[in-house]
Amino acid sequence: MRLFSHYVPRNTLFVVLLEALILAVCVYGVALIWKGPGQAADTERLAVESLMLAAAMLTAMVLLGVYGRASIEGWGSTLLRLLVAAAMGFGVVSLASSNFDDTLAILGAPGLAGIAAAFVLISVERLIVFRWSGANALRPRVLVLGAGSRAGRVDELVRSHSTARRMDVVGFLPANEGQPAVGEARRIEREGDERLWDLVRRLGVNEIVVGVRDRRNGGLPVGELLECRLRGVRVTNLTDFFERETGQIRVDSLNSSWLIFSEGFRRNTLRRVVKRTFDIVASSALLVVAAPVMLLTAMAIVLTMGLPVFYYQQRVGEGGRVFRICKFRSMRNDAESDGQARWATAEDDRITPVGRVIRLLRIDELPQIINVLRGDMSFVGPRPERPEFVEGLAREIPYYDARHSIKPGITGWAQVRYAYGASVEDARQKLQYDLYYVKNHTLFLDIMILLDTVQVVLFGKGAR
Repeated sequence: MRLFSHYVPRNTLFVVLLEALILAVCVYGVALIWKGPGQAADTERLAVESLMLAAAMLTAMVLLGVYGRASIEGWGSTLLRLLVAAAMGFGVVSLASSNFDDTLAILGAPGLAGIAAAFVLISVERLIVFRWSGANALRPRVLVLGAGSRAGRVDELVRSHSTARRMDVVGFLPANEGQPAVGEARRIEREGDERLWDLVRRLGVNEIVVGVRDRRNGGLPVGELLECRLRGVRVTNLTDFFERETGQIRVDSLNSSWLIFSEGFRRNTLRRVVKRTFDIVASSALLVVAAPVMLLTAMAIVLTMGLPVFYYQQRVGEGGRVFRICKFRSMRNDAESDGQARWATAEDDRITPVGRVIRLLRIDELPQIINVLRGDMSFVGPRPERPEFVEGLAREIPYYDARHSIKPGITGWAQVRYAYGASVEDARQKLQYDLYYVKNHTLFLDIMILLDTVQVVLFGKGAR
């Protein structure tokens, strides 16, 4: 479903709400029993404190990726993250309680017992939900109209993208195309004069994805699709399908008319004011929190590499305007002594030992807070590229300049969804995430990206 213009899986929302309820009820119930009938008069206080602990744990679970892609890495990884989240939530509430006149009633043995009970129930609930989510009866059945190269990308997605496996693609229906790109075993043929609606009903299809390139000369059966739509079957454009399932706008299935007529790409004064206010508040808060880390980093650079501490580089911002970005220096002074701009690679020998650490922890990006406060950048947005790269990428990748329609950011949708990019193909993949953000960005999505960024920093994903 779409939540503030961003696609969120229904099962994820269901799990979040269910686990929030489990946390609150377990902590409250165990604390109530622990106190005993004679001491449980202040039930309202126990309820409020239980909600506080549940909210702290739920926030920690979000930060640790329990509800994101990390949840599909395996059951062992999920259990570990749940344990860490429990410790973080209990620790935060314990620290916060020091500011109360009276110690929270749920702290100590009652709270730990409640968390243990919630941990057991959530573990069982996740086993059940994961098993049910894989059941064929609960997976939507999708028919792809077309069997050419565009439709073939759906088959590739289902085979390679874990989040797309929650659907059941029943097959591909050829539609007056040339050489099919989908294997014969995956293609479906109509029986005699069978209409599309009859085929949909026979196969139990819930959604039709239109993957036809040439929609002329009978390639797109408009009348039959309309009949299916009026009978309650969802009909989805291929570009919309990829946007929903992958969080990308795929340039290989994109055309200018879709960009012009689709929802999104909203720009108005209120949105700009809200985003700018968020940028200033978030950047100022981060600057205060990160000031000690930045000071230690500057000292480490001076002691190991000498001056300068900062590295300034030209980047392309909103509207194609070039500005100077500020970062902690992580490479040798002669990193580009030949004057040639180069992407950093996985084992780049130009990166110093201190530089490797601050890159891994993303500390080298912190001075960009100044760029945000100055208005050159936003806190969240597409990462700005160097002019030397932009010129070549704009020639090779369609719609590349669309990412310059908004301010670049310190972190972004592409940064939390894709590893570090060091090639034209990587730039293409990241652009597809950037286009999704440009189209759908809201304060809600910015907050989601910030939460994912914490996980990226904690687990060092994509750093180079």
